[in-house]
Amino acid sequence: MTIYRTSLNIVRLCVLWVGVSLFATGADAATIQSLTSRVAPTLEAGTKTSASAKARARAARIRAARARASRNSRALAEAKTPRFRTDDAGNVVPDVRAAAAIIYDPATGKVLYEENAMDERSIASITKVMTAIVFLETATDLNQEVQIVRADTLRASTTYLRTNDRVRVADLLHLLLIPSDNAAARALARISPLGYDGFIARMNQKADDLGLHHTAYIDPSGLYADNISSAYDMARLISFASEDDRIGPIMRTPEYSFRTVPAASRPGRIVTVRSTNQILRSGEIDVLGGKTGFISKAGYCLATLLKMPSGSSFAVVVLGATSNLGRFWETRHLMSWLTEHTATIGLATPAVSTAK
Repeated sequence: MTIYRTSLNIVRLCVLWVGVSLFATGADAATIQSLTSRVAPTLEAGTKTSASAKARARAARIRAARARASRNSRALAEAKTPRFRTDDAGNVVPDVRAAAAIIYDPATGKVLYEENAMDERSIASITKVMTAIVFLETATDLNQEVQIVRADTLRASTTYLRTNDRVRVADLLHLLLIPSDNAAARALARISPLGYDGFIARMNQKADDLGLHHTAYIDPSGLYADNISSAYDMARLISFASEDDRIGPIMRTPEYSFRTVPAASRPGRIVTVRSTNQILRSGEIDVLGGKTGFISKAGYCLATLLKMPSGSSFAVVVLGATSNLGRFWETRHLMSWLTEHTATIGLATPAVSTAK
């Protein structure tokens, strides 16, 4: 109604302008009255049509929003519902919706459940786990100040950093692993004594050293689809990284705040970030380490090391889930199934071959 009234006032001003213009040219009153009486209905009709079109567009947006909400609600309800199948041995096992998944026991090296666990897939920001490992091999001063450059932030997608920010290395590591900051990953590789290209080469060499034969990296952030691995390799990597007393505590941090270093031209600013790992933030499961990842080619990914009530720890990896919430629910379902079958599962499922 407000739109219509505003439009009507505009029409009236237009009609008045027509009359004034005609009067200025010397037209008589009868001519002015005749012309304005013909113009006004046309203008008002056009205004009503415009208001009607805006109303229809608004209604269409509302319908689209309701449809999205309905689809999201159905997707969430589906994700919350665990699925099962019967394997070749007659055991009832999880039937994950994700492209690949695994439950891995790092203490024994045994795979307790797997679905396409050896398939090579894009892993997105799970890449950053290796970035942290390689950077810390040569890092000597975590209080070192780093100036962020344009190349760090350019098309970084997810970042809390700005060009010319000065940030401590320790804060970059927290940005890397908590909110999955891509500019932080680039900055860490850039300042490494190895140089950027040498850093990527070392990431691949480290993967080989750890026996991750299905893993390859081309950048430190995971923005490129050619960063690939398997659920099996990522289960072993997250288990390894979570035991590092410089990496594990960061991956177990749900929220983190820091201040950028003040400079002459700009004051420091406070940056607060939250973990992308919803299972960690919820506190429902004891998370010893974890990293999310997403790009369109990879789908929604999650690698975690989780502690059971019994005290045993298991790596759970989900790759290629179809939704953000789906990867967390798949992980919950796998943990629930594991809890119910702890007594027998180790005897029923053989370890996956580690052959290259």
